Amino acid sequence: MPAPCPDTPEPVPGRCGLLEVPENRARRHGRTIRLTVAVIPAASASPAGDPVVFMEGGPGGDAISAIPFLIDSGVNQDRDLIVMSQRGGLHSQPNLACPEVDRFNAASVGLRYDAPSTGRRLVRAAKACRDRLTAAGIDLRSYNTTENAADFADLRTALGLRRWNVYGYSYGTELALTYLRRHPRGIRSVAIDSVVPPQIVSLPWTWDSAREGVGEIFAACEAQPRCANRYPDLPRTLTRQVRRLEAHPLTVTVPPPGGGEPVKVVLDGGALVNLLVADGSALPAVDVPAALDELAHGNPERLARARAAGAHPAVGEFAHGLTNSVACAEWAPGFTEADVLKAGRRAFPGWPDTVLAQPPQLPFQYDVCRVWNVPDRTALQRVATYSNVPTLIVSGTFDLKTGAGWGPYTGRTLPRSTAVRIPGIGHFVVPQSPCAQSVLASFLTRPTAPDTGCVAGLEPKPFTITPDPESS
Repeated sequence: MPAPCPDTPEPVPGRCGLLEVPENRARRHGRTIRLTVAVIPAASASPAGDPVVFMEGGPGGDAISAIPFLIDSGVNQDRDLIVMSQRGGLHSQPNLACPEVDRFNAASVGLRYDAPSTGRRLVRAAKACRDRLTAAGIDLRSYNTTENAADFADLRTALGLRRWNVYGYSYGTELALTYLRRHPRGIRSVAIDSVVPPQIVSLPWTWDSAREGVGEIFAACEAQPRCANRYPDLPRTLTRQVRRLEAHPLTVTVPPPGGGEPVKVVLDGGALVNLLVADGSALPAVDVPAALDELAHGNPERLARARAAGAHPAVGEFAHGLTNSVACAEWAPGFTEADVLKAGRRAFPGWPDTVLAQPPQLPFQYDVCRVWNVPDRTALQRVATYSNVPTLIVSGTFDLKTGAGWGPYTGRTLPRSTAVRIPGIGHFVVPQSPCAQSVLASFLTRPTAPDTGCVAGLEPKPFTITPDPESS
């Protein structure tokens, strides 16, 4: 049904509506939910008839806020762009935001990252959110990838589209692959960016991606003579600093990157690791060698400021409830805390167990899942997608969340897939890489024969080189 577009910082340049779907399709005559849909017209005067539908990451990210990035990346150059808020996300009804968790995250920059007391505070925040959502009658079991994919199938039907193209990033790739597996009708092509393979994603899996991404950053530094000479033996430096901070955390008061009142932050080993694994907005990959060297020489300010960026989250914009419903039903089951620790030890031998016990970006998730209490869905969800639909798989070599090696891995069951690795780019590749944008555009034009020629000449940007304190 038509509806006004959401009030966003950048007005939505298109028309909007609401899609009404069952909360739980197994329950006839159950409650329904509403999802905001935006249709952004193609820039071309003669667009192709098959639009592109976008699937947001997270899970829990705000799809509508991605529209400016998608337009700047040319995704709507020759085709209309369709963006739908996923069930539970901002601009959906209900919204599974957890301001309780946002407030915890703001306070957590001043706490030890992996201390049990920090975990207890996170669990209390998650439980308060769960209690509030369930008291409102929300069935948290229904906020999962299976239902999410069915929403997109219903959207295509509601819009009267014979076929369309799918573009998803991060969790949106898992969603896209699930959608392709369960609802293949009408899909002309699929592009997946920063891949989360549904058949293998789990909490221990996060350490494999972190190890690959760290290794790629350090290898790229080694390949640049200035970086290699200025920052020798980065793996050893990182291990030393993780161990040192975990044994003796630093408390630093710094202004956040965007300015404002100074913030007290605590840097321990877990905080350092998770600053590296984060999306790069607070600590770009090109700054990682310099930041580690500065830390080793007694200057933690660059890292402390990156940690201070988390002190002012946008309360209520990220749907932590959707994150927990997916993670606790689809990623956590079948493995234990001991499996996470084992994977961490394999990835980073010599690091403290207190750091390795927490999956990167998802600390204390098993404790949270015990209070979130949704059923195991892995038998339905932890399944590979086999399909002959043309698929483009885009990965960034500096991605510590979804390592670039998972792209070709996912392509094993997609015989008409093309996998590209973009050097020097982290998570969510297309908005950061003109080459990736070009490849995506050519793929949408010719899904079975995209032009990937620009990839061959790419190299990572030069790393930040700071003066050597020992040479002054």
